[in-house]
Amino acid sequence: MIRTANADDLDAIAALHLAARATYYRGHIPDVEFEGPEELSRTRAAWARAVEGGAVLCAERGGELAGIAASRVIDGIMTLTQLHVRPDRWRLGVGGELHAACLDAWRAAGVTTARLEVFDKNERARAFYAAHGWIPDPDQPRDGSHLVLRLTVRSPAE
Repeated sequence: MIRTANADDLDAIAALHLAARATYYRGHIPDVEFEGPEELSRTRAAWARAVEGGAVLCAERGGELAGIAASRVIDGIMTLTQLHVRPDRWRLGVGGELHAACLDAWRAAGVTTARLEVFDKNERARAFYAAHGWIPDPDQPRDGSHLVLRLTVRSPAE
């Protein structure tokens, strides 16, 4: 089930976010940058702002949070700012369902182009996005350690 997040979800969202980030950042950046009480507090506060804005989707499986996605307009372009799936739920369709829900919302809002940034060493996420039609942004292919990807948002019939 995909639904809009609410304030009651914040602890679970922050925990899921940190667990997912640890899987691709560990060994590449210092652990303190993706785990620990200070990072949990910062992460929870950032998600609280996103949830308050109403742009966070939750995927539930068996009554538990299995994935999250957030998007917002940045510099005039719809941006998928976060898409995380609990590591024990990978390859079970959660990410695909969240991605499809984002596309549905963007289409309903008239969005024709979206962008995202993905950690360049996160090969699993890079493969996921490529399989869903995301390509390197021709105007800005990189932002530091992240690749910038674009997607043309088409109608389901296209």
